[in-house]
Amino acid sequence: MLQSILKVKGDILVSLGQTFYMVIISVVIGIIVGTLLGLLLYTTENPLFTRNKVVNKIVGVILNIIQSIPFLILMVLLLPLSKLIVGTKIGSKAVLVPLSIAAVAFFARLSEASFSDVSRGVIEAFISTGASKAKVIIKILLPEALPSLIRNITVTTVTILGFSAMAGLVGGGGLGDLAYRYGYQRYQSEIMIVCVLILIVLVQGIQALGEWGVKKVSKK
Repeated sequence: MLQSILKVKGDILVSLGQTFYMVIISVVIGIIVGTLLGLLLYTTENPLFTRNKVVNKIVGVILNIIQSIPFLILMVLLLPLSKLIVGTKIGSKAVLVPLSIAAVAFFARLSEASFSDVSRGVIEAFISTGASKAKVIIKILLPEALPSLIRNITVTTVTILGFSAMAGLVGGGGLGDLAYRYGYQRYQSEIMIVCVLILIVLVQGIQALGEWGVKKVSKK
């Protein structure tokens, strides 16, 4: 068992690197774009800001459609878009497109909920001082929602890590691909077990980092 694992040690490291590559880039895109969309959903729904039911409804429906499609199907559907954007339908680069879109849709809804949890009274009090809406968002909304946003970043990262494991089914690389090729196609269950253990360790690490971040921000 140990010998077979050592034989594919290089493949494990390469797959781990591919997983990091896919997850980190897609989560960063998801956080940036998702936060902006979450803000848009929140401000177009809240009468204290710029209420716009049409924009809110259109953005909400698009996000709901993306979230309602199982990721495996979404990944296959978006491969032509991957070809258009990154020039290929296979490999980690190609999977970045559906992963990023899934991360954006997922985090947008979570960030909207984080903003909605901020006390309305605090916002009203700040607006009553004559502060602009942009200042309210930067000085009050984002800082007050930050602990919740960090928790949701943790949830999003763990979710996208799970999605990245499906990338192997379309030749996307990563730990899921390695587990599929060796554990399923070649019946080397020990390789699959190693991949699963690595994923468990990664999830635990992400959760611990997220909890540390929340505590750090909450103290401030």
